[in-house]
Amino acid sequence: MTTATVALESSQRQRRGQVYVALAAVAWSTAGVLQRQLTLDTPTQVLGRAVFAAAALLAYVAVVDRGRVVQAFRAVGLAGVAVAVCVATASASFIAALNHTSVARVLFILAISPMLAALLARVTLGEPITRRTVLAMALALAGVLLMVGAPGEGSRAGDGLAFLAALAFAVMIVITRWRHDVSMAPATCLSQAILVVAFLPFATPGQIGGDDVAWLAALGIGQIGLGFALLTVGARLIPAAQVGLITLLEVVLGPLWVWLALDERPSTLTLVGGAIVIAAIAFQTRTAPPDPEDEPALPAPH
Repeated sequence: MTTATVALESSQRQRRGQVYVALAAVAWSTAGVLQRQLTLDTPTQVLGRAVFAAAALLAYVAVVDRGRVVQAFRAVGLAGVAVAVCVATASASFIAALNHTSVARVLFILAISPMLAALLARVTLGEPITRRTVLAMALALAGVLLMVGAPGEGSRAGDGLAFLAALAFAVMIVITRWRHDVSMAPATCLSQAILVVAFLPFATPGQIGGDDVAWLAALGIGQIGLGFALLTVGARLIPAAQVGLITLLEVVLGPLWVWLALDERPSTLTLVGGAIVIAAIAFQTRTAPPDPEDEPALPAPH
């Protein structure tokens, strides 16, 4: 196999990873517009969404692994259990944070997740942070800062929960990257089962009406199930810093869907900041000649 062929295959692998992660961010970005249709309390929302997400992810695992569901769950090992805990923690913390502080403040804190992922990958996996990635992350953070504007008064509980969500998400990215040889789709399914068990005692399923069932299904199957299925594939193909950066598309697209569906026009700062984030992602993921310093090799599984 020639050097040119190896370089081409590596480029195609990274491009697939970038596309999968971008599509995951698109799926996640629908959370706001879908949740605004619900009239349920937070525990019931989390429970209902998790039930549908678990079913969707279980079906995905069954199809991908050709019915060998038990073997697939066993294959993830302790790393998969850690991913499941991280996903469950991030999902629950995000929703809880929104109940304690403003959306803008939560998004601002969550924007540090790519930086946390890059730093954790550097420390734990020895994955270098390239010059292009550093510049792109700085540009993306500037865009997010413009979008959310000056953070309003928050609460320590809200800020702490938002930071916990960002940290859990970053750890999940790094673990998935470390065990790139194993599909973590079963782990994301397990995470939803954890949420069901944790929130069932506090939820009120009897209050779920017909319309709520439809919106919860859209959240569980489309926003969570499809989003995490795409992420588990894409995160195995590209560096952790890229994964975290591309998922910032969620921050850009979330306000856009609300604008289109609910006629809530984003502010000028949101539009300008969103354009900057998109530019940063385009800069990071643009096609470029292979460079050992620019596109680090996959770390060997430990």
